[in-house]
Amino acid sequence: MREAFHKGTLGVLALSVALILGVVSISPALAEEEMPSTDFSVALLSKYVWRGQELSKDSIVFQPSMTVGYKGFAANLWGNLDTDPYDDTSKENWNETDFTLSYGREFGMVSAEAGWIYYGLDGADDTYELYLNLGLDVLLAPTLTIYRDISSYKHTYFLAGISHAFALTETISLELGGSVSYLSSDDEDEYPEYNDQLMSTGDKFDNFHDGVISASLPVAMGKYFTITPSLSYVFPLSSDAKNDMKARSRNGEDDNFFFGGVTCSMAF
Repeated sequence: MREAFHKGTLGVLALSVALILGVVSISPALAEEEMPSTDFSVALLSKYVWRGQELSKDSIVFQPSMTVGYKGFAANLWGNLDTDPYDDTSKENWNETDFTLSYGREFGMVSAEAGWIYYGLDGADDTYELYLNLGLDVLLAPTLTIYRDISSYKHTYFLAGISHAFALTETISLELGGSVSYLSSDDEDEYPEYNDQLMSTGDKFDNFHDGVISASLPVAMGKYFTITPSLSYVFPLSSDAKNDMKARSRNGEDDNFFFGGVTCSMAF
C-alpha cells in the first residue's frame, strides 16, 4: 500500500513540475520583468550527509535538482541516486525524492523565506517539514533557518550560518561558509539521546548537533552555465551529537565526515 502511495505521490509531483515547465515554455509572451526563472543542476559528490547523518558510504552520489521561480514563489524538485548503497536498508539506487514549495521577499537589508518540504524516502517513512529562513545583507551574510518536522520524525532543527565570497576573476569566485545547528527532538524513539556505548538513554535529543565548514569555487561558463567544485567538513558540536552521529553512521564508527564533488548548473 505504501509503495503505491509513494509512486502516486511522485506522479503528482512530476505532473506539477510538468505544469510549471508549461508556464515557462509560454513565458516569452510575457514582458521581460514577468519572466519566470529556471535553474537545473546536477551534483556529483563523494558522500551524502544530511544534518550530520551519513546517508551514503564508499560510493558516488548524483543529486539532480530543478527549481522554477516566479515573483518570490518557487518550486524545487530534488533527488539522490546512490551508485552503490552501503547496506541493505535501501536496495534502491534512487532512494530519495524531495519537493519544496516556498515564497520569499526582501525587506530592505532583511530577506525572509518560508516553505514546505516533502521528503519521499526509500526504506523509511516519508515526511513533511515547514521552514522559515531569515537573512541579513551585511558582512558575512548571516542566516537563521528553523525547520519543523510535522509528520513522521517530529523535531525542530535550528541552523545558523555565515558565508562570504571573494572574486578571483570576472568568472571565478571563492565562496567560504560555515554553520552550526541545534536539534530539539519531540520523539525519544526517532531522535533519542545516545550514551557512549551508542545505546539510547530513553531521553529525547536536545542539544547542539552538527557544524559544517565548506569551500566552493564557482566558475561561470558563459551566460547560463556554472561549474562549482566544492569541499565540506561535518563535525559534532557536543558529546551528545558525537554519539548521535556515530550511531547513525553507516558503519557505526564515524562521527565526522569530509567529502567533496562538483556541481554543474544552468540558470536562465
